[in-house]
Amino acid sequence: MHELAILAVVVVAAMATTVFVADRIGRVLLRIEVALMAVAASVVFFAMLFVGAEVLMRYAFDSPIPGHLEGAELLMPIIVFLALSYTQATHGHVGMDLVLDSLPARAGRWATITTLLLSVFVCAVLAWFSAKLAYQLWEYDDVTMSPPYFKTWPSGAAITLGYTLTALRLFIQVLHLYHPDRFPANEPRSGGFHAVE
Repeated sequence: MHELAILAVVVVAAMATTVFVADRIGRVLLRIEVALMAVAASVVFFAMLFVGAEVLMRYAFDSPIPGHLEGAELLMPIIVFLALSYTQATHGHVGMDLVLDSLPARAGRWATITTLLLSVFVCAVLAWFSAKLAYQLWEYDDVTMSPPYFKTWPSGAAITLGYTLTALRLFIQVLHLYHPDRFPANEPRSGGFHAVE
């Protein structure tokens, strides 16, 4: 409980600092999100080729690729969490808006702000504990159980990075909802990748 209290204080301090440089952070964050989305898409393409090659080797040549299952499993967190913040920025996550849509505009706005703030804290907690786990995996030099012994810490680091950026994106969205004129949205345009201005 003590650790969560310290984390809450750190998150509040980070949010207070972000208020003063939100526009600059928002622009930099958008660039990072677009770059990480491109990396995640590249990893998806690589995973498709990797799994396809394994199936070909297994059934056509009776020679499966060693460690294919563990390798594919370790790619999944990288694919999902590197794209997490970008998906939040584009409002691509599945959401249930039935209650929010039935509220008056002002109440709906405050309900959304409250939900986003709670989400900031949840993402911060998940980022902190995943960072501790990733560090532990790196410190122990943890590898998969079967050859070729892939390192496991990059997947843990991807989870930490994804949750950290998502928490930051959520807070920038809170600021935009609270005062749209002062805090621009700094979100990607709809329709996929674009050149960041």
